[in-house]
Amino acid sequence: MRADTRAGQPAAPLPPMARVAALDVLRGLALLGILLMNLEGFAGPPAQMGTGIDPAWRGLDRWADAAIYVLVQGKFVALFSLLFGAGFAAMAARAEGEGWPLSQVWLRRCIGLLLIGLAHALLLWSGDILVTYALCGLVLLAFREVLGGLLAWVGAGVFLIPAGVSLLAGLAEPALAGSAQWQHALQAQAAHVAEVTRAQVLAYGHGDFAMATAQRLRDLGQSLSVLPITGAQVLGLFLIGPWLGQVLARPQAHARALAWMRQGALPLGLGMTLVSVWLAPWIAPGRADLRAGLAAALMLAASLPLCLGYIGWTLRWLAHPASARLAGLLAAAGRLALSNYLLQSLVCVGVFYGYGMGAFGLGRAWQVALGFGLFALQLLVSRWWLARAAMGPAEWLLRAAAYARAPGRRAS
Repeated sequence: MRADTRAGQPAAPLPPMARVAALDVLRGLALLGILLMNLEGFAGPPAQMGTGIDPAWRGLDRWADAAIYVLVQGKFVALFSLLFGAGFAAMAARAEGEGWPLSQVWLRRCIGLLLIGLAHALLLWSGDILVTYALCGLVLLAFREVLGGLLAWVGAGVFLIPAGVSLLAGLAEPALAGSAQWQHALQAQAAHVAEVTRAQVLAYGHGDFAMATAQRLRDLGQSLSVLPITGAQVLGLFLIGPWLGQVLARPQAHARALAWMRQGALPLGLGMTLVSVWLAPWIAPGRADLRAGLAAALMLAASLPLCLGYIGWTLRWLAHPASARLAGLLAAAGRLALSNYLLQSLVCVGVFYGYGMGAFGLGRAWQVALGFGLFALQLLVSRWWLARAAMGPAEWLLRAAAYARAPGRRAS
């Protein structure tokens, strides 16, 4: 790309007035969804996150668990990932137009994000996503010359890799059922998850900070060991993100795509999710039969169309004047997305962990109520903060790392 070689104005963050408002609103919504999803891993062992509707819950707790699993699980991480890819495309376009080195700025940004993610994963919560984003973000540089519609199809294929692996495992199970080695591997996997679950309950629910940090280090190692699979889904969404950025920047020119997102993608994703729940509402560790494999594949794949449906309806909602007040609050939270994400972890660790208030094991319905309450406070605090400062503290650190100079702190 010529922006890496020709002289031009120095790289600088995008001024607040030049931001696409819909992007910030969607980031705000993604923050709420990620909080509601992550609460399961704050109030309980992270090893049991995303496995389905926990059969141990009863009554209102079970309904809350089911609602989060069907409507939230994976969908808002997908949204954040799409927006990350859209942000990369916007930065690449600015670098081309303004003549500053994209590769250097993006590399520094990813390194800064990696350091923040490592601190988050080791000092706060092992369910961190920033390390994965930073490592997958480095791969985006290889695609900076081919951003657009074709790349979105490539991204869709990469995104479906984890779903394909789950489906293949289910298809292979009948042929492997008689294998003693296969059965031993499944039993070993179930035993390993049970052991990790016990260790997490002890460290996070009852341990001190040192004990929890040691467990977080072990959890980080486990997360990195499966990065080739989990990272494929994230990278695929990154590659689709530039297409979404074009849609959000010019919604009138993409009316047909937005109509399909609302009327096609949303029911498709919801239908896939419901079929997944019907096949296997909860997938126990070590289970690898065809029914479980298909259920896992459908749940993984459904996060993209359901997420696109949410985006389509959000843009329709934003077209109504009545949305202005709430949209402004969501946009403020979205502009501070990184700081708010880290703050959510800080508050939840303080509430749930043994060295905090010790609410580990709180009922699922109370988790959801707490999530909405915390997010409502974040909306108000974000608006208050941006009236006094241009960006959040985490955003300031990341932009200082990316652009190799301290950005302005004062509000515009």
